[in-house]
Amino acid sequence: MPPSTTAHLAARQARVRQALDALSLDALVVTSATNVRYLTGHAGSAGLLVLTAKTAHLLVDFRYRDAVQMSQQSPGACPDLRTWEVPGSYDEALLGCLAAIGVSAIGFEAAHVTVATHEWWRTAADARRLAVAFRPTTAVVEQARAVKDASEIATLREAARRLDDVVRAAIGAVRAGVRERDVAAAIESALRAAGYERPAFDTIVASGPHSALPHHRAGERMLGSGDLVVLDFGGVLDGYCSDLTRTVAIGPLSPEARGLYAAVYEAQQAAVAAVRPGVETTAVDAAARQVLEARGLGAAFGHGTGHGLGLEIHEEPRITRPRSDLAPVPLVPGMVFTIEPGAYLSGFGGVRIEDDVLVTEDGCEVLTTAPRELQIL
Repeated sequence: MPPSTTAHLAARQARVRQALDALSLDALVVTSATNVRYLTGHAGSAGLLVLTAKTAHLLVDFRYRDAVQMSQQSPGACPDLRTWEVPGSYDEALLGCLAAIGVSAIGFEAAHVTVATHEWWRTAADARRLAVAFRPTTAVVEQARAVKDASEIATLREAARRLDDVVRAAIGAVRAGVRERDVAAAIESALRAAGYERPAFDTIVASGPHSALPHHRAGERMLGSGDLVVLDFGGVLDGYCSDLTRTVAIGPLSPEARGLYAAVYEAQQAAVAAVRPGVETTAVDAAARQVLEARGLGAAFGHGTGHGLGLEIHEEPRITRPRSDLAPVPLVPGMVFTIEPGAYLSGFGGVRIEDDVLVTEDGCEVLTTAPRELQIL
């Protein structure tokens, strides 16, 4: 997969700088490690970024000093980067950086900064007589991350493609008398064999009545005849997440279980068909929900239809019902997200089918290609 280049990083920073200009901010303090990586390529577990109109000021301690210097010699070097070494406290170093570069209206990521940290910044700045004002911002970088560039799309496409081999291993591990935990171990072994850095989240293997629990953790239950088995897993490739769910069955299967699967399959197909530029996220959710409601399963579908994929397993955009705290977002080419309707009947079982999709200029590309039709093992 092509790595992010200097041009990619410059374009990402430019989008964020446009947002800062619209907010009348001189700088943005980026504390989210994921957002720091997105804007600079620095993937360390610690680091702060101060992004101004001209320069990216990266604060790192001695653990990452040499790594950052080496990365600046690569084709993916961060443009206009100035590195600040942190000798002790990151918060102390941040105030020193802000004083040195002479900014006053400073945005910070409200979702990633605690009240205690913000209060320390404010009082410490006052004690130093720094003429700065800290202003909370919401999802400035996350909104930029919602539309992937060419390098991100290439990585996400490959991350999704590799799941085909994992699906085969997962289905091969499903049989009566095997524990959920053993199937999960087989899946995670297959993820490593496929070249993923790690699982993107805790692998879900939910069998029989457990399949009615959307986020069931694989446990000691033995798979048995007549079970629906939900297999939900993903891997991280070059920092980017893939995510897929298939529901299989161990025969013989009841007519009720077959009907449940058919309804979710139809709902998933309807949602995928709705994806195209200009359509709002809530409309994609509605396409799936209307199918299940028509089948009398509206109450059995309690979660959203999908979520964005990227450096995090759940990011923008959110494919969900209308919510007072979340504005609908029109889809644009370059967005990558899951489509994963489900229906769950307590005490009986559940079905979920999930694929990763890319919004294209005239519709969408389904990145995960493993068969979706019901497989009875």
